[in-house]
Amino acid sequence: MENSQNDNLENAPTLNAHNKEEFPPAHTAEHLLNQTMGRLYGCERSRNSHIERKKSKINFLIDRPLTQEEVADIERRINELIQADLPVTYELVTRDNIPAGVTLAKLPDNASDTLRIVRIGDYDICACLGTHVKSTREIGNFRITSTSFNEGSFRIVYKVAE
Repeated sequence: MENSQNDNLENAPTLNAHNKEEFPPAHTAEHLLNQTMGRLYGCERSRNSHIERKKSKINFLIDRPLTQEEVADIERRINELIQADLPVTYELVTRDNIPAGVTLAKLPDNASDTLRIVRIGDYDICACLGTHVKSTREIGNFRITSTSFNEGSFRIVYKVAE
């Protein structure tokens, strides 16, 4: 016997409500930037970001400011990932079935038992409720407009142009 549409809705997992309205290209670029910074400099994913259409800011806890050459290398790497046209996919998992490489450190204490996992190709994976593009090419061009360093926090300000 087939389930009716209402039965499917009743059995759907409950996810936390998302409290932000991000600009999908900039938010997806944030995922790429988080993963790139972690791979290059061993820092955790940022817990402090502000993602908007005009400009986005993200802070990383590292012990030194990055050089202009290092910043240019990050920008180049992100644009290469964008041009690779990596797919952005989602899956729902329970807390006892978290894929390898996913940390739950950024989740609020009241996070639901079912989580949405976002994958960007084989490059990035994390729990996230935000809005994203369908593939990295939709991000457009990624440009770091400024950086600053203050007491162990390195800030990157960036823009994306569709």
